[in-house]
Amino acid sequence: MEHLLEQLGRWFAGSKTKWFTLVAWIVLVGALNVIWPGVNEKVDNTAANLGASMPSVQAQQLAEQEFPSDSGIPALLVWQRNSGLTEQDFGSLQQLAAWLSDNPLAGQEAVPPFHQMPPPVLQKLASEDGTAFVLPLFFSKETDAGILEAGMEKIRERSKEIFGADPFAVSIGDGEGLAARVSGPAGISIDAVGLFSSADVSLLIATVLLVLVLLLLIYRSPILAMIPLIGVGFAYGAASPILGKMADMGWITVDSQGISIMTVLLFGAGTDYCLFLISRFRQILGEESNKTKALVRAFKDSAGAVAMSGFTVVIALLVLLFAQYGAVHRFAVPFSLSILIMGAASLTLVPALLAILGRGSFYPFVPRTPEMIAERARKKGKPVPDSVSGGAKPQGGWIGRAVTRRPWLIIAITVIFLGACALNSTRIEYTVDLLSTFPESSPSREGFAVIGDKFTPGELAPIKLMVDTEGKEVPLKETFSALSYVSKVSDMVQGSGNPAIRAVDIELNLNPYSNEAMALLPELRETAELMLKTVGIPAPGEHVWISGQTATQYDTELTNERDTAVIIPIVIGLIALLLLLYLRSVVAMLYLVLTVVLSYFSALGLGWLVIHNLMGTVAIQGLIPLYAFAFLVALGEDYNIFLISSIWRKSRTMPLRLAIRDGVTETGGVITSAGLILAGTFAVLATLPIQALVQFGIISAIGILLDTFIVRPFLVPSITMVLGRISFWPGRGLTQAETRQENPVSANYKK
Repeated sequence: MEHLLEQLGRWFAGSKTKWFTLVAWIVLVGALNVIWPGVNEKVDNTAANLGASMPSVQAQQLAEQEFPSDSGIPALLVWQRNSGLTEQDFGSLQQLAAWLSDNPLAGQEAVPPFHQMPPPVLQKLASEDGTAFVLPLFFSKETDAGILEAGMEKIRERSKEIFGADPFAVSIGDGEGLAARVSGPAGISIDAVGLFSSADVSLLIATVLLVLVLLLLIYRSPILAMIPLIGVGFAYGAASPILGKMADMGWITVDSQGISIMTVLLFGAGTDYCLFLISRFRQILGEESNKTKALVRAFKDSAGAVAMSGFTVVIALLVLLFAQYGAVHRFAVPFSLSILIMGAASLTLVPALLAILGRGSFYPFVPRTPEMIAERARKKGKPVPDSVSGGAKPQGGWIGRAVTRRPWLIIAITVIFLGACALNSTRIEYTVDLLSTFPESSPSREGFAVIGDKFTPGELAPIKLMVDTEGKEVPLKETFSALSYVSKVSDMVQGSGNPAIRAVDIELNLNPYSNEAMALLPELRETAELMLKTVGIPAPGEHVWISGQTATQYDTELTNERDTAVIIPIVIGLIALLLLLYLRSVVAMLYLVLTVVLSYFSALGLGWLVIHNLMGTVAIQGLIPLYAFAFLVALGEDYNIFLISSIWRKSRTMPLRLAIRDGVTETGGVITSAGLILAGTFAVLATLPIQALVQFGIISAIGILLDTFIVRPFLVPSITMVLGRISFWPGRGLTQAETRQENPVSANYKK
């Protein structure tokens, strides 16, 4: 393997082949972007998240078949005036309803005939205090957010003409003006797409600037700072059209949220992989005068760890293909493919760039050998320093000494701290409420607040309950009207294709998107089954269907629980297998996996402390723990692999104690730099207006920092020190070093 890595290093550092590598990447990326569409051109933000076998999906299909006039995507136009809606307001609303009836928008299926109602009847549909009114529109379920947004813009323009002002620009509760907002599923869809589309550009700019600034601060070289960014840019340039083509052919589905996170992952992880090679190259340049030989050595020493780290992340993210929830399943291919391409770029393009630029990559702080420094001093007529060193001095020497002298104390302190943080993760409250992830100033959320305050929250998303009566009379409306948590039940209607199918719309007196509402779904089903049983219908469980947003979220929660139970063990198992194959040590594999899992739960606990106790958020999105696990466990092992690889390599020529000390010291600077950059890129997500990404960014950044500053430098080497040669079991990599007569270096260390 070492011979193969050396041969590859000579290829990428060769006088001609380095140029061939660079040109090949330029041609490849250029050709892909010419012939195939970019991934951003093929996003589908309306893709289904639940499978066809889920009860809410089957119920929705039945509702569309038997009650087509009630199906589709509702848009709730919410109108509010503090002093009370006037007769002129109601007259204008009738004009708008008439216009919508005569000039239906794209995708519009139905609008209530408010324009045909007498004014007194229309006014009775307003809130009790007469300050708010809801005008619902229904669009076909195939209508995407772009068409919905265009339709709402037409309504806004028409409203300006009818009302003589723009009610959509008036702040809710502001003075005496008439304010309007679009809420309901259509409004939520429009806001979701708008938030993600506006976040994409700002996220990319912020990520690039952050990585550039951190690289400049850490390495103080403008040229070096650009090399990882060039590598990431080429990787994204190759991944985007490949993913775009796959989406165009229907092989995969991508959405805006996935592309946003993929961009952050690419910059963070990609920069890490580049730094593993760059830091080793910089160090060897302080020992080797020939830049080509130095680069070959650096490639041989770091390529295995880089390849293993990247492959670990790719495999872990591919496991997301086992997810049943669409948003998670859709992450698998874009994330894993982008990391695979980034790994290839960091092992081919980046070495070629370093070979082309040589020592100039680190200008103005160019690393030189002691002999080169002495020669430069003589040429300038300056005295030769007594002690010179051209390489960057590794940081963290005191940490290396600490973990080898007091390993048990360090293990106790770190495990107690991480364990306490992990214990806090048991207090986390979860939600699948999409609306709660929007900023409070979002139109759909403002409109929902008016509905909840002036009407009943359940009006925003009624629950449709359908039963197969087999032709028997059932007290459907009376049964559910008697429930304490129900505010309104519609008249019972029969199916258009099967008259035995009867349905009612149920409005709860609480937020239909809340966990409390979802918890009521089993009780609603049991009530319906008991009602059917009392009229003599056998197997009533097969005769009840519940659709609506609350039912969808209930199935979402169940699917999340299933995905978590399936994916987490598979990820742990595969990473353990990869570590076992790479390290050939069962013991090392076990404690490396366990430390990263402990770090993950600690990140959840600390993240909840920040999100809940400091930011005041009541609950985090239910998908985030699974997202964070896939990223943190895979990325956390990157640093462990890089550290252990250094210790394993050094243990061939020195006692383990010295190998641990020098390995921690040698890798300390680069892992700290890489960890700060990776945590910083995830922290960029916390600047976005989407709470789900904010929460994911905070937890991921905390997890990376825990791995960087606690698990990697303290816990892992301390455990390795305590276990000693058992760490290599069943391998025998320590035998020669431990039985060798102690060399002078080791003797000096003990002194």
